[in-house]
Amino acid sequence: MFNQFSFLYPWLLPLAALPVLLWYWFYLRPGAAEHRQSSLRLPTTEGLKGLRTWKSMLRPWLPLLKVAALTLFIIALARPRIDLSEESVKAEGIDIVLTMDLSTSMGATDFPPDRLEAAKRVAIDFVRQRDYDRIGLVVYAGEAYTKAPLTVDHDIIERFLGDLQMGEIIDGTAIGTGLATAVNRLVESEAKSRIIILLTDGENNAGYHSPELAAELAAEYGIRVYTIGVGSGEQTLMPSTPLGQGRYRYKTSRGSVDEELLNYIASTTNGRYFRARDPEELASIYGYIDELEKTEIETTVFKRYSEEFDRFLVVGIMLLLLEILLRYTVLRTVP
Repeated sequence: MFNQFSFLYPWLLPLAALPVLLWYWFYLRPGAAEHRQSSLRLPTTEGLKGLRTWKSMLRPWLPLLKVAALTLFIIALARPRIDLSEESVKAEGIDIVLTMDLSTSMGATDFPPDRLEAAKRVAIDFVRQRDYDRIGLVVYAGEAYTKAPLTVDHDIIERFLGDLQMGEIIDGTAIGTGLATAVNRLVESEAKSRIIILLTDGENNAGYHSPELAAELAAEYGIRVYTIGVGSGEQTLMPSTPLGQGRYRYKTSRGSVDEELLNYIASTTNGRYFRARDPEELASIYGYIDELEKTEIETTVFKRYSEEFDRFLVVGIMLLLLEILLRYTVLRTVP
């Protein structure tokens, strides 16, 4: 509030000290009382002892009301106002489809607590950075489907990401089908930039779309694909046999990522392939993509102000009227 407060004529503000200086000169400086008051000669002042009343104590402070009123008038002349500037933002947003692998191998524990949970956390952080973009979510395993179409409601995307679980789809790794589904979400987009971030930890072994054909389709529509392969490449515990209710029997496995395929998809679509071997590397990859794909924002500021001088003027008039009222009624003195 205070950082929005300003004055149209701030050079008038030093004059606000003038009433205070005049008050000091006429009432507080040494000898001021003798020049200001008339005297009455009495043979003795003994009879006046004990006559000090609340009126006599308040009257010397009465001129302060006039000082305050004059100070407020000067402040009003300086035209105080509050900045009510409005900002109009025109954003050339980017349409982004996050394409997440939900195959059983995403439960591997080399990314604590597992690959899927680590990928979800990083993706949610990425979504929170993209204020002006439309974001959609496609998930795939043995098949693929659109979890959320392109939307600017990022709260929904974050909630859907947080709710992702292995077992939602028949198991497998249908990279081609997942990519084709994501491309289909962007075909009719009119955004200047359209990208897909495809994350997987395995090799294409299911689905009814060729990953290479899906990549060529994305390139034809000018859709850029960033591919991310996750996995430490070391021996780790990996889910193998479902036990029901989201539980699995684990086995030790190294797993593998088809880096040649992911490189092909990225290069065909003018994107880039990344390999994440730990959660920190995965987070840095999303951060790098965030820097690469910046939204163009045009900001126009409209200036308008709320004039506040009338508040000071009204209070000043009230104080001046109060001073006159008190001086000629309850605090009146007889010459």
